[in-house]
Amino acid sequence: MIYFETGSAETALSADDLREGVFTALNNIGERQRVLAIPPDYTRLPSRCGELTEYCWEYLGSKLTDILPALGTHTPMTGTQIRHMFGQTPKDLFRVHDWRNDVITLGTVPAEFVKEASARACDFTWPAQVNKLLVESDFDLILSIGQVVPHEVVGMANYNKNVLVGTGGTEGIHKSHYIGAVYGMEKMMGRADTPVRRIFN
Repeated sequence: MIYFETGSAETALSADDLREGVFTALNNIGERQRVLAIPPDYTRLPSRCGELTEYCWEYLGSKLTDILPALGTHTPMTGTQIRHMFGQTPKDLFRVHDWRNDVITLGTVPAEFVKEASARACDFTWPAQVNKLLVESDFDLILSIGQVVPHEVVGMANYNKNVLVGTGGTEGIHKSHYIGAVYGMEKMMGRADTPVRRIFN
């Protein structure tokens, strides 16, 4: 289901264009009461995802109850970084992802599938792990906010990577990166059909 789309290779989107797109998409999704946003962290500052997150807050107001930057194993954002990236979005909405302790395993991808998906490069199980906030809180909408760009581990960033790596745990993050490295980054970069993306499905 596509809730909003616009642009082309020649299109430059203004702040007003982004706001209109976010508002239109959220309006088309329908009313929600408790929303979690998962944007990238400060290492993805140029993505404009901070603006997109701020527009989500403008539209949703108090219904946006939590913002969990997709840190993966990165250092938590500082207050200065949050203000710089997310503008007027209230700082008390932000949560810190603790990839060592605050993680729940949802299930496991069998070793046989990992072996097949990686062209026999790896032969181990892969755990689908997420921050416990996603499971233990009563959200009726989780927004994964990010740009789709070439990525050396997944092939194309965003998609399920924002959730399964950005809010993932030690084993899930390290194994996903290992699969990409062993399979060969040069065979993955900029491609949508890659072993890691297949495993994330």
